[in-house]
Amino acid sequence: MGRNTSTYASAQRDDPENREENDFYPTHPSATRALLSVEKFDGPIWEPACGEGDMSRVLEAAGYDVISTDLIDRGYGEHGVDFLREWKSRAPNVATNPPFGIAMPFINCALQMSTGKVAMFLRLAFLEGQRRGAWFKRTPLKKVWVMSNRVPMQRGRLAVGEDGTGVLAFAWFIWEHGYEGEPSIGWLEGRD
Repeated sequence: MGRNTSTYASAQRDDPENREENDFYPTHPSATRALLSVEKFDGPIWEPACGEGDMSRVLEAAGYDVISTDLIDRGYGEHGVDFLREWKSRAPNVATNPPFGIAMPFINCALQMSTGKVAMFLRLAFLEGQRRGAWFKRTPLKKVWVMSNRVPMQRGRLAVGEDGTGVLAFAWFIWEHGYEGEPSIGWLEGRD
């Protein structure tokens, strides 16, 4: 990894001033299409951090009924909805790219609000840490789908062709209510 790349990655991780306000890093549609190539959902899906609708549109195009909400008004879905303060489920499944700084509370809320699957698009490094290691053992984590190709992620906007590849490794983390056992790992191609 070159000096500029490692400096960028360190800055993103360590400097809150360098983070996008409200952790808005839209999910490239290829990542959602990759998820749908291996996972099926029974019933509607709630996308609680829908942003500009990049993930919701792919889910809808695949035939799913999607409830799209977000705290911030970015022109898509129902805005002003604080997922962490919701008390009533809107769908049996939840799929989103949560704000990374509050990913664990997002996942805990999603597990409480759902009865089917929870799919979270997170940095692969989310697997690390003593606190998360103990927490994972108490959740129905079923699968981790590692993105083989780096998914392009941009601050505050959807990455496009000329943006190149991303510098961080991402994965889809899948929890399924009723699942017991050890999680398994698989690999997905990301960019199309």
